Amino acid sequence: MSLRAAVLGHPIGHSKSPALHLAAYARLGVEIGYTAIDVTEEALPAFMDSVRAEPDWRGLSVTMPLKKAMVAEVDEVRGVGRVLGVINTVAFEGDGESVRRIGYNTDVTGIVNALRNAGAADNPSGVILGGGGTAAAAVAALQELGAVSVDVYVRNTARAAEARAAAAGLGMDISVHTLDGAVVAMAAAGVVISTLPPRAADGMAAELEALGRRTDGVLLDVAYDPWPSKIAAAWHSGGGTVVPGLEMLLYQAVEQVRYFTRLPDAASAEVIDVMCDAVGAPRRVS
Repeated sequence: MSLRAAVLGHPIGHSKSPALHLAAYARLGVEIGYTAIDVTEEALPAFMDSVRAEPDWRGLSVTMPLKKAMVAEVDEVRGVGRVLGVINTVAFEGDGESVRRIGYNTDVTGIVNALRNAGAADNPSGVILGGGGTAAAAVAALQELGAVSVDVYVRNTARAAEARAAAAGLGMDISVHTLDGAVVAMAAAGVVISTLPPRAADGMAAELEALGRRTDGVLLDVAYDPWPSKIAAAWHSGGGTVVPGLEMLLYQAVEQVRYFTRLPDAASAEVIDVMCDAVGAPRRVS
């Protein structure tokens, strides 16, 4: 029986997840097909009902706007995803009638490893742009790096519920602000994580350049297309380190491959290297 996995979201045509996963499965010699499926939040319950009737599924990667809605569609949520109330991974455990759908959040690991690979310091002062599901994972990632508080900047402070809930669940201090003061705060931060959609930070890039201050920290822009983004280019011009969202995507996918294949060596250096090759990312330095 051919096994199946997929990435779900809306829109989803731009996703690089199929390239990452298929490269890993080929290197591991595992026969798992992996596709991108466009699913809206409204259509998610019906889609998951159809998945429950098919015995060949091993896993689902979940992207926007489904990360919060998927929590209601799984049998159990484990790890930090339970605290955040946001998941990006569904692993199918067991076989036949005993299959259970387990939710995880591998975005946190993806962010942490991407930042550490770029040399981010421990105990950083952290700024997050955006307040949704990925921002919730960013809050948890900053805590894992040793931060004790975080400043979140959003267009509308009423729309930072997921970031606030994450901080509350993790026992982390959070301050939520409008985007008006974000650029000055960014320039002084040790780590900045932008969870804004592509091009949404373009205006802030011009403000950052006009500010004329050095950017000594690390910026992770989770929007990897187009790349470099204007905010990433402005940050680099100020002397800061830039981490493309592709790095986060890579590391969260590594964890998903481990869950979907059920192989303990699925996250080996050789597997990560072929995943890097598949999306044009530099191989890791051993």
